Amino acid sequence: MTASAATLDPAPTGLLTLLRSALFNALFFVLTALCVLGGMLLLPFPRRWARRYVKGWAYLILWVLRVVCGIRLRVTGMENLPPGPAVIAAKHQSAFDTVVWLALLPDPVYVLKQELLRIPVWGTLARKYGAVAVDRAGGASALKRMVREASAAAAEGSQIIIFPEGTRTAPGQRVPYLPGVVALGAAVGRPIVPVATDSGMFWGKRAFAKRPGTLTVAILPPLPQGLPRAVLLARMQDVIETESERLLPPGYARLVDNSVG
Repeated sequence: MTASAATLDPAPTGLLTLLRSALFNALFFVLTALCVLGGMLLLPFPRRWARRYVKGWAYLILWVLRVVCGIRLRVTGMENLPPGPAVIAAKHQSAFDTVVWLALLPDPVYVLKQELLRIPVWGTLARKYGAVAVDRAGGASALKRMVREASAAAAEGSQIIIFPEGTRTAPGQRVPYLPGVVALGAAVGRPIVPVATDSGMFWGKRAFAKRPGTLTVAILPPLPQGLPRAVLLARMQDVIETESERLLPPGYARLVDNSVG
C-alpha cells in the first residue's frame, strides 16, 4: 500500500503556527526532561519497565504534536511488518522519526550514535532501555559491537530501528546509505523492512516551526533475503528514496546529492 503526496494545511507558516510551535517546543523539552528524570527511578527494575515507560512518553509527545501543532499521523503498510523481530531501515528527515517507532512497534530498539549515549542522565536511561550504540569512527570493531548488541536485542524479540543515511536529510535530498544496515540485517537473520516518510515537511531539521497537516510513514514490503550486500543496499536506497520523493507535494524542489547516481 502506498500513500498520496504530503498534505499540508493552508497558510502553514503564519503567526498562529509559530505560536503553536513555540508552545510545542516548550512542552516537548519540559515533558522529555521530566520523563528522563522520572526514568531514573526505574534503573533498579527490569528493562521492560523502562521500555513501557518510554513508550508512554512517545504516545504523549505524538498527542501533544497533534493537539498543539495540528500534525496528524498517517501510517500505511503495517501489514508489511513481519511478526517478531525485524530490522526497520527508516528514512530520517526529522526528530519525529526518533519518536514515532516507540509508539508503532511492540518492542522497538533504536541504533543511536555513541555520543548521544554520553549525554548525562538521558544516556543512562537510553542504555537501560536497550539502545544500540554505533561509533561511526570506530571501524570494523565498532561495527561488530553494534551487530552483537543488535543481535542480542533481536534475540529478545525486539525490532531494530536504524537510519541507513546516518543523519537527518531534507525532503528530496539523497545521500549515500551506510553499509552497516546490510551487515546488521545479515547478522540478525531477519527481513529488512524499508520505510519512507515525508516527516521533514512538517518537522524539519533544526526548524523552529512545526507545519500542520498529515504526515505519512509508509512501511514498504520487506526486501528479498539472500541478495549480495551491495545489491541489497542499492535496492534499499532505491525503494526508500523513490517512495519518499513520491510523498512530496507535486513540484517540490528536489535536493539530490551529486554523489548518488
